[in-house]
Amino acid sequence: MPERTALLDSSGRPDGTQRPSPVGLPLGLLRTARPRQWVKNGLVVAAPIAAGELFSSGALTQLALVFALFTAAASAIYLINDARDAEADRAHPQKRHRPVAAGQVPVPVAYAVGGVLAVLAPTAAAYLCTPMTAALLAAYVGMQLAYCISLKHVLVVDLVVVTTGFLMRAMIGGVALEIPLSRWFLITTGFGALFMVSAKRYSEAVGMEGKNGATRALLSEYSTGYLRFVWQLAAGVSVLAYCLWAMESRGFSEATLLPWRQLSMVAFIVAVLRYAVFADRGSAGAPEDVILRDRPLALIGLFWITLFGLEVAKL
Repeated sequence: MPERTALLDSSGRPDGTQRPSPVGLPLGLLRTARPRQWVKNGLVVAAPIAAGELFSSGALTQLALVFALFTAAASAIYLINDARDAEADRAHPQKRHRPVAAGQVPVPVAYAVGGVLAVLAPTAAAYLCTPMTAALLAAYVGMQLAYCISLKHVLVVDLVVVTTGFLMRAMIGGVALEIPLSRWFLITTGFGALFMVSAKRYSEAVGMEGKNGATRALLSEYSTGYLRFVWQLAAGVSVLAYCLWAMESRGFSEATLLPWRQLSMVAFIVAVLRYAVFADRGSAGAPEDVILRDRPLALIGLFWITLFGLEVAKL
């Protein structure tokens, strides 16, 4: 009997997991849906802002709906991913506190809720939005499920999939409002996302040097030199594409007091250089954390929004 008692932890369960409760289950599901990650879905307004259509008739209502649907789709992936990785997460010093790994959310429940959201989001988009919006959302869900199952174990492809997820967020707002997407907008967004994703991977790789194990399955197979090359290449391409987009005459108003759209290149380049500081130090964590916590970067972003707002307002 003493030996059996010794196997029990403070929760009273032999496996160290928590006993699900009626109150804890909804909170656990919400935590698993990663509310902090919902900031990323703000990218749905990127294309309408770039086209100057953010405040057109019905645009905000449609974008709010798209934001909610994309959030539901992303939450579905988080739930399914945590259910698949529950056993491995229990052996990780930080991830073992995730609701599914800790037993606050049973694995079958996480699978069930994730599956319902994964089907519901594209289906609702088919009825409430354009067919292309529903198709793009379905493609996002399918790609992310493939990532959870196998693609996250394939070198380089894992970077491409995560980057494409950001690009789809930026595209879907324009698709929902049927706004033509500039080639330079797509290149800037895609390589800008690759810059942040590879910078984060680089920071993780730097942080684990000299340590055993990795927080990601493939991280130990990437060299820090390679990841540095990727984020530097991506930063350069995104800056070049943005400058070409800002300089193109289509959609540019000649009646403004100053060439605000062209001046916004300064803010964009300074923002990339500022973000690169964190990448170079190996401290570029989650993009939303870097952007929200660094005051100079936030001010640069506000400056960029001001310049672009002046261009849209034709002042």
